[in-house]
Amino acid sequence: MSELPDWPEWVDNVLWTVAVIVGALILWFVVHSIIRRWVRSKASKLSDAEDLGERARAQRLDTIARTLETLVVLVIGAGAVIYVMLIWGIPVAPLVAGAGVIGLAIGFGAQDFVRDVIAGFFVLVEDQYAIGDVVSIGGVSGTVEDIRLRTTVLRSLDGAVHHVPNGEVRVASNLTPDYGKMVIDLGVGYDADIDSAIAAIADEANRFATDPEWASAHAGDPAMLGVDELGDSAVMIRTVFTTDPEQRWAVKREFLRRVKYRLDAEGIEIAYPHLQIVQGGDQS
Repeated sequence: MSELPDWPEWVDNVLWTVAVIVGALILWFVVHSIIRRWVRSKASKLSDAEDLGERARAQRLDTIARTLETLVVLVIGAGAVIYVMLIWGIPVAPLVAGAGVIGLAIGFGAQDFVRDVIAGFFVLVEDQYAIGDVVSIGGVSGTVEDIRLRTTVLRSLDGAVHHVPNGEVRVASNLTPDYGKMVIDLGVGYDADIDSAIAAIADEANRFATDPEWASAHAGDPAMLGVDELGDSAVMIRTVFTTDPEQRWAVKREFLRRVKYRLDAEGIEIAYPHLQIVQGGDQS
């Protein structure tokens, strides 16, 4: 009985290459499933919590999950490429050395890229902001839609999408941390009874905070700080609300609507600029 002829070596290499690619895809699918089922499910539970800190933690977990998925793709992809090179007998060491020389040559041109990646890493580690937060970074403001290795993607109120390089973020102002603060200054006329105005505004603020329809938007009792400034045409009375971070602007709009009706009912004038003309007499 004659023996079967040996397969050419390149056929074995092709089979092994296919096996490596399939193995890499399977490994990615397994790791991806673990991240989705564990991290995302945990984040989903936290996002349903009433505690604002737990909800912020859920946003951070979602951000970390997306970044981990990206890193896993890079690591598995790099490992698969190196293994395929070994299968085909392509020397890896000279390639790595050559890549080091080339990397050193282009490193000066890639400084911004490296800076952006490192800055993005620290954004996650330090939990400066997460997906879903409203932030002001790099001169633009908006809701964080994605945090990538190199850029942060923001969508502003007008719908525009901004890609901000992480390395350009010198100051990150997170407008939606565990709780939000909404400072509202109301100007009343100098002829108004200031004590009555303060009492009316404080009472309306407390009524608003205890309204069942708006109670969930408040994270604490409103604070009446009183007279904050004697302006050119108004006495400024300051009230501060502690709110759900995502509801601060809705709280402001609704309170301004309510307090306008209240001050009108109390006969207290909301100040507006006046122009008083004083004409001098004849100096002759």
